[in-house]
Amino acid sequence: MMIATDPAPMRQRQAGFTLIEMAMVLMIVALLLGGLLPTISSQAEQRHENDTRKQLDEIQQALIGYAIINGRLPCPATSTSNGAESPAGGGNCTTFYNGFVPAATLGLSSASNAGLVLDSWGNPIRYAITNVSATVSGFNGGTAFNVFSFPGGIGAVGISNLSPNLLVCASATGISGSSCGGAGNSLTTNGVPAVIFSTGKDGPPGSGIDEQANLDNNQTFVSHAPSPSGAANGSFDDIIIWMSPNVLVNRMVSAGKLP
Repeated sequence: MMIATDPAPMRQRQAGFTLIEMAMVLMIVALLLGGLLPTISSQAEQRHENDTRKQLDEIQQALIGYAIINGRLPCPATSTSNGAESPAGGGNCTTFYNGFVPAATLGLSSASNAGLVLDSWGNPIRYAITNVSATVSGFNGGTAFNVFSFPGGIGAVGISNLSPNLLVCASATGISGSSCGGAGNSLTTNGVPAVIFSTGKDGPPGSGIDEQANLDNNQTFVSHAPSPSGAANGSFDDIIIWMSPNVLVNRMVSAGKLP
């Protein structure tokens, strides 16, 4: 004898079991995604950093090439010079420490309507040049000129008399507008002719005192490994490179631009 059964409870049990399975699968997927997203984000930031460092290196090589051809470094561009050095033709730069890469003058492609080179985060790449004046008998009518940005200025002064004054410090603690403070805080003891840098993901004006030191329009800059907001001097993600005076002189000598 067959006993009739109601299939509804079985269907309810099957449906309930399926919902539990789905919930478990969704939970597992959420856990996996939660673990993957920070890794993906970290990889993306690393790509931004690598791409920006490559940009800075290419800009430095363009600056050295410009010096070989023209016997001087270009002045920085301003926010209104459309990517050209200011003033045109060099000389006494409109801004020495707080300008931008002169993309048009260097023949580099720009990525903004203002003719500025942008880093991987979309912030303009900065460029500073040393501001040192000299007077040489028989050159420029005996009038003072800026050694590194005046046409022929580097050659007129001579290799042994070059004295670039840009300084790169390990920290903003104890620095002034013209000194890194203690000797142990200086990364460029004898000064450098040019500094090129990105303001990083957080961009200007900078949240920590080390970042702010790179935008205060003087001859001292700060460079060190990235630091979080809880660090002693606040967060830091600027990427800085600087031009060695020895490399610049060596390249110009090799090209026959300096004796």
